[in-house]
Amino acid sequence: MRGEIVSDTYDYIVIGAGSAGCAVAARLSEDPQARVLLLEAGGRDRNPWIHIPVGYYRTMINPALTWRYETEADDKVAERRLSWPRGRVLGGCSSVNGLLYVRGQHRDYDHWRQLGNPGWSYEDVLPYFRKAEDQERGANEFHGSGGPLKVSDIPDRRPICEAFIAAGQELGIPGNSDFNGASQEGVGYFQTTSRRGRRSSAATAYLKPLRGRQNLNVVTRAHVSRLVVNEGRATGIVWLEGNAPRAAECRGEIVLAGGAINSPQLLQLSGIGPGEVLRGLGIEVVRDMAGVGRDLQDHYQVRSIWEIRGARSLNSDVHNPFLKVMIGMQYALRRTGPLTISAGQVGMFARTRPELETPDIQFHFIPFSAEKPGQPLHRYAGVTSSVCQLRPESRGEVMISSADHRQHPRIEANYLDTEVDRQTLIAGMKLNRRLSQTPAFAKYLKQEREPGEGYQSDEELLRYARENGTTIYHPTSTCRMGPDDRAVVDARLRVKGIAGLRVADCSIMPTLISGNTNAPAIMIGEKCADMIKEDSRS
Repeated sequence: MRGEIVSDTYDYIVIGAGSAGCAVAARLSEDPQARVLLLEAGGRDRNPWIHIPVGYYRTMINPALTWRYETEADDKVAERRLSWPRGRVLGGCSSVNGLLYVRGQHRDYDHWRQLGNPGWSYEDVLPYFRKAEDQERGANEFHGSGGPLKVSDIPDRRPICEAFIAAGQELGIPGNSDFNGASQEGVGYFQTTSRRGRRSSAATAYLKPLRGRQNLNVVTRAHVSRLVVNEGRATGIVWLEGNAPRAAECRGEIVLAGGAINSPQLLQLSGIGPGEVLRGLGIEVVRDMAGVGRDLQDHYQVRSIWEIRGARSLNSDVHNPFLKVMIGMQYALRRTGPLTISAGQVGMFARTRPELETPDIQFHFIPFSAEKPGQPLHRYAGVTSSVCQLRPESRGEVMISSADHRQHPRIEANYLDTEVDRQTLIAGMKLNRRLSQTPAFAKYLKQEREPGEGYQSDEELLRYARENGTTIYHPTSTCRMGPDDRAVVDARLRVKGIAGLRVADCSIMPTLISGNTNAPAIMIGEKCADMIKEDSRS
């Protein structure tokens, strides 16, 4: 794997070394005759906090490692602009995310198939989840072993986490030790993309083992400015490496794997997108596609923060100098303890209405609290339980506002735009509060800090959600897959009307899956590589 020289012509060019892009490039380069170029706008994953699980708390707000996007101000969220950090480093978001391994519900993928996307049912995608996975518990009907991605149980388990699980069960929610198995519904510990106290990112899983592979060229700090399209075919790319313009030709296929923001942005900059937007910015329209950048979906979360007593919060540990030293020693000597904590220790998937067939809300419980990610932990013993609606109806968009590729696109998230979204989130907030008041948890509850006693009615809870909710970092669907005219890619992830060009990342999701998006992104990368190989042979 070489990074010092960029050859002129490749069989495959992959843009974006994130969750999906690393998988695509690694699998395509398995053919020793295929020359593969993988470009990443960020740098190498050398920051030590990337590889320590709890380091996400630092890295996700680090401008050297993330794109610091912001949404447009919106009256539905109290005229706020919300921070949307996205990975800008080898591994992409898989290097800075909260490490949770969640695939979504079986029915999510069956729904994709019913929308007219053959090959994307749960039965179709399960082999790719298994292929990617090295499951700590071993292989079974739902899980794989020996794959690149390490998936493990959470080693640091605290009494307050056990209390949350017991509280959920007191409310009639079943215990579940595997959210990625036969059923998602229930409460239990998450699994994470880690092994023995070290993060397993797409970069460490797929690229690190290939350092000697001569036909795979990985170039970092390469910001792609446009695709080259000749007579309806993508034939090359142009990028900046530092301040130096570079170019490469492609005799096979180009794969966009920049994610739900960067992939539609690059298509639009290359003249592929809504014609009226592109012409207004002086960009020549190569293909007028109204759906590029549209149909954006994301999970919107609202946190409850509870001050506890009688059980330890990580807040207390880090503010005690002696315990803080012990935490460091515990990790250094045994790779265990609080430094292995992910962005959720305990998860819960529940239904807000009994008539629903599957869960429509998700909870993330962590044994610490702060004003926001990256901020110092509270001085009191606090824990956090956030809730999000799994399948929002609201839709937003990502649109460039300049022909300059260095300018961030405009992001309109359009959260809480529909009554279903509003009512589902309110119901989730009420369930969160009921959980804290069960006998199993109430014995540790000192007070509810947020939302607090001042928010009781539906109107008050909705106001709190508008004023305090935020993204849970799962944007999707801006290059949506489907058979309809508005869809951007077909069921084989080929951009409609442009030969030699595919998209492989969360932007292709027809609808947002019911859970965290890293594992599905890797699955999409695995499946895309297989489809490219199949089409090449035929």
